[in-house]
Amino acid sequence: MQPPVTEREAQADAKGPAGDTPPLPGPDAALFLDFDGTLVDIAQTPDQVVLPADLVPTLARLHARLQGAVAIITGRPLGQIDAFLAPLQLAGAGEHGAVRRLPSGELLSAPTPDLSDIAVQLDAFVQTRPGLRVERKRHGVALHYRGAPQFEPECLSLARELAAPRADLALLHGKAVVEFKPADVDKGRALQALMQTPPFLGRAPVFLGDDTTDEAAIVAADRLGGQGVKVGPGPSAARYRLAGPAAVLAHLQAAAARLDGFSV
Repeated sequence: MQPPVTEREAQADAKGPAGDTPPLPGPDAALFLDFDGTLVDIAQTPDQVVLPADLVPTLARLHARLQGAVAIITGRPLGQIDAFLAPLQLAGAGEHGAVRRLPSGELLSAPTPDLSDIAVQLDAFVQTRPGLRVERKRHGVALHYRGAPQFEPECLSLARELAAPRADLALLHGKAVVEFKPADVDKGRALQALMQTPPFLGRAPVFLGDDTTDEAAIVAADRLGGQGVKVGPGPSAARYRLAGPAAVLAHLQAAAARLDGFSV
């Protein structure tokens, strides 16, 4: 197996104008899906996202047709995803891969970094800048500025200053967010690890994601003989593109219909 691509390498490859409509996954596919910006439209705050009515039934249908080889790979904690997708509980990875859940339900977790000092400094920073929000996770801490985009330069400057002396941490710059996370954790590594386990083992990975934080998984899927799909605008290493979450849902519904034919 090839060594994992680093996030820096993946984002350096994110140049091409991905534009081709992806082929529908077949019965030998393993489906990996980002959540925000991919399955649902990004909201002002994470708890305000709205799920399309047909999303959970479509995912459940795909899960059955692919013998369980459907997973969510997200920056959110997995518990938040479970709440949105209930009663469906999928395998996957949360916090950019710091926590992985196997199809059996077993949880595998990376070491938890000490982020207390960084969180304290971020809390103090947002007190004087209305609209900013600090999000604490078990393995990371994020500074959101979607509600006050005028503060983006200050947010990025502070984040780089706080991350500079920490070799154990990596800094992620996503859509209106900058996040501290363990340096050896990313979505590409999470995808590759899940591909080592049944029912993903031996299948062709298909990953759909919208953000720069998804590029490592897009590249990993391609390297493992599958396909990466960029959702929405922006440069990407992906060969394929879908316009947004509505197009993703339509693609997944078409895939489920195709897979129904294989089960007859």
